[in-house]
Amino acid sequence: MPNIRARLLAVLVVLCGLCGFLTVAGSPAATAATLPGSLSFDGTALTVSGGRFVDGNGREVVLRGYNVSGETKLAENNGLPFASVADAKKSATALRALGGGNSVRFLLSWAYAEPVRGQYDTTYLAAATAQMRAFLDAGIRVYPDFHQDLYSRYLFNEGSWYTGDGAPQWAVDLGGYPAESCGICFLWGQNITQNGAVKKAQYDFWHNAYGLQDSFLAMAQQTMAYVKQNLTAEQFAGVVGFDPYNEPYAGTYDSGQASRTWERDVLWPFYVRFRARMDAAGWTDKPAFVEPNLFWNGNVSKEEGGLLDAGTLGSRYVFNTHFYDQKAISGILMWGNAENGQYVTDFGTVRDRAAAAGTTAVVSEFGHPLNGNTAGKAPTVLKAMYQALDSRVKGVTWWTTPAASGSVLSGSQWQWDIYNGRHHELMNGNADKLLTTGDAWNDEDLSAVRLDDSGTATLRQDARLLDRVYPSATSGTTVAFTYEDRSRDGSTTLTWNPVPSTLPNVASLVGSGQYSVLVWRSGGGAAPTELHLPASFPTAATTVVSDLGTVYGPPAYSSTTKIAAAVEPGGTGSRRLLLSTSDTGTVHYALVTNGATAPSATLLAAARTELAAWVAQKVG
Repeated sequence: MPNIRARLLAVLVVLCGLCGFLTVAGSPAATAATLPGSLSFDGTALTVSGGRFVDGNGREVVLRGYNVSGETKLAENNGLPFASVADAKKSATALRALGGGNSVRFLLSWAYAEPVRGQYDTTYLAAATAQMRAFLDAGIRVYPDFHQDLYSRYLFNEGSWYTGDGAPQWAVDLGGYPAESCGICFLWGQNITQNGAVKKAQYDFWHNAYGLQDSFLAMAQQTMAYVKQNLTAEQFAGVVGFDPYNEPYAGTYDSGQASRTWERDVLWPFYVRFRARMDAAGWTDKPAFVEPNLFWNGNVSKEEGGLLDAGTLGSRYVFNTHFYDQKAISGILMWGNAENGQYVTDFGTVRDRAAAAGTTAVVSEFGHPLNGNTAGKAPTVLKAMYQALDSRVKGVTWWTTPAASGSVLSGSQWQWDIYNGRHHELMNGNADKLLTTGDAWNDEDLSAVRLDDSGTATLRQDARLLDRVYPSATSGTTVAFTYEDRSRDGSTTLTWNPVPSTLPNVASLVGSGQYSVLVWRSGGGAAPTELHLPASFPTAATTVVSDLGTVYGPPAYSSTTKIAAAVEPGGTGSRRLLLSTSDTGTVHYALVTNGATAPSATLLAAARTELAAWVAQKVG
């Protein structure tokens, strides 16, 4: 969550088809006639290999989506993301069709899973699994997360200014903690390092006082075993892994200890124990999504860390981190809006840390408040964050140095809560504190979605920003990628990556439209490279210029098409672009745009010539 950066807060005192087909150059692709991914996902589980998420067809996979949902922090639906499976299905369909997501971080609650020590609430687990299933059946991959903030809501009382979530009441009762008090706290995150009750409770958990960590791990194993047993094999294939613990922090360091040594001596051994519980529950082939000390990459408050002493994580773990712009959220430390390339260094650090650890990375939370004093920064902050997920090169220099683009990062925006603005939460059980607005939790308001008066899911942010082109599965290795979303800041169109004047035909083809460019090195697999097509890219009006050919209005997939369109799995109506190759080690490229209207064959050919020369010069 955006306010977790407590040190900052102390400084102060989130198928159309054939009618539009023009021309496809090149020989037929040697791919199977049966479209991969006709079932949910591609019918295979993801693994971690070579520092990438890889599917069963050997393709490099990028996860994009949202956190589902902060509703889990509330009591109104008993620690579940949704009031019903029907609502979960509505949310999943909207997330895929409106938000362009192919994955979710799915929040779970220890308090509701184990309300009595040693007794697991199978009614809660059944309901959570059924809601998870709604996303899996919509073709959306899932990684569950045992969520906590400020350790537990039971540390707080009816008169408290703030609240928490996570540990059950029995765990709090064991500690005999002092009355919570944050002193002069303007935002909830200050409680992490200023509230004595929160600090002591966190310390006790990490030191396994009263066997608290033992109980948590036993509960986690039971939960994972239950989920596996109550999903089909195909559904379970869509479960990517598990996030053991949200935003870990020591509470208080021992004498002579600092962030890095705490990660080494306390946090990492916990993850090793959790990993063993995953194995015991039948999750052996799925990675643990492990988070470092939450302050390791703050852009104001920072502590040394990033699991530097954990060695090579490899295929058993994913480097999992959050990023919020503390300066932008403060309203004081960053005047004005975010700029082109603002976060490429921050997200580059995430890429580098994961690479050094021998694994892949996911930014499992990022975002910015949509209400309050700094809400006006959200359009540029979020655009800059997505830009940095896509590439480590800012837009103004991308066309000049595409080979420095790096891997495309997986990420889950905070958050996707269809109940935004329609909650009915009694804060800390206080009947005089009925919360209905925003996220109904500590004055936050970050959900990208809400239900309108008719009960229809509708976006609260610019669809051009959220529903994006991205390479969901690459047959080979991504060399460079960019997406110019042309999202808006009020009435201003934000164009941070214009096509350069040195490519006049490409610029003419794109015009004022959205576009993406993918450059990849083929891996020889039979399954095609796939890019998500946003709703703003109707099939009949999508143009593709590639070394594989040129197409206006990609046709339906067949064994003879190198460039084609198909529906995404899950029945939500969303679509994907398929690029088929059969070679190994060849550099391929594809420009995808919605800016052209029935472009001429001459313009398509000229744009292709320009792109081919650009790739040869800049990538080789």
